[in-house]
Amino acid sequence: MTIGALATEAQVNVETIRFYQRKGLMHDPNRPLGSVRRYGAADLGRVRFIKSAQRLSFSLDEISQLLKLEDGTHCNEAREQAQHKLIDVRAKLADLQRIETALANLIDRCCAVRANIRCPLIATLQGAD
Repeated sequence: MTIGALATEAQVNVETIRFYQRKGLMHDPNRPLGSVRRYGAADLGRVRFIKSAQRLSFSLDEISQLLKLEDGTHCNEAREQAQHKLIDVRAKLADLQRIETALANLIDRCCAVRANIRCPLIATLQGAD
């Protein structure tokens, strides 16, 4: 398939595929003399793998490392990378929960104020509170 067909099938932009090629995540197939480059099922699988890993919050560098382990003999190394990612995700969740609590408290303070005074939310964000 052409790069356009690959992009359509993988539900990405053509520039996404070119970007992955520049990053070394995908190969750039040879162009037969007077013809266009052709991509196959393995290339489609590669794009889908990259997009799936990105949805799990893996960076492109981390995905590159995972791709080096894809021959099936490096399950322990892949698991270790996933465990590190899980630790990162849990830390981000804890941060988001702290942010949620802080925002909820600020909103409650705003709702409690009924006089013509400075907004508690703005004052807190400006460091005046």
